[in-house]
Amino acid sequence: MARNKYPEETINQILTVALNLFIQKGYEQTSIQDIINELGGLTKGAIYHHFKSKEEIMQAVIDHLFKGVDEMLSGIRDDKELNGLEKLRKISRVSLNNPAQNEVATAAPKLLRNPKLLAAQIEHIIEKAVPVYIQPIIEQGMRDGSIRTDYPRELSEVLVILTNLWLNPAVIEATPEIMLRKVRFFDELLKGMGLDMFDEQMFQRYEELYRLSAREVSIDN
Repeated sequence: MARNKYPEETINQILTVALNLFIQKGYEQTSIQDIINELGGLTKGAIYHHFKSKEEIMQAVIDHLFKGVDEMLSGIRDDKELNGLEKLRKISRVSLNNPAQNEVATAAPKLLRNPKLLAAQIEHIIEKAVPVYIQPIIEQGMRDGSIRTDYPRELSEVLVILTNLWLNPAVIEATPEIMLRKVRFFDELLKGMGLDMFDEQMFQRYEELYRLSAREVSIDN
């Protein structure tokens, strides 16, 4: 086999294919041969040149997934023009309006059947998203007066866990109508804790994502 002049392109191709298969079939049900079959000519040797095992591919997929999230969160956290509450609102808007959200919604990954992906998301929330990004923003909001709470760590965890797990149809399947009721309830819950984060445009975006997810589930069934 000729030496690959573009190893980054090969790696990205492997990770893209692997992620799609992990989402569609589940990590445990996906084999190295499944990945090879979707790579359009790449050999098993080409894969093992970059990755020693399926577990290593999975870790690279996870690192790739969260790299963009971390870059977005750090950029907003370090923005000196925004107060704490404005930063939380911007994180919500940017996350919802990311074009990749449409892809995730239509993929209908059913994370409860993909424990590796779900565990990686929970680990990222607890070990990085909350302490490194969200809690510092809430603590800034406490200092600048835009957020009132005596529980910055707990509020950070509730905010991120409910948003990424409880309101995520890939984790808890429900009709768009039920999911939107949950978003409205979550909005009231946050307002009771001093966080007025959602506007009508964000509700509409949630509805769009939920309907995309529901349509894909219907097609699959």
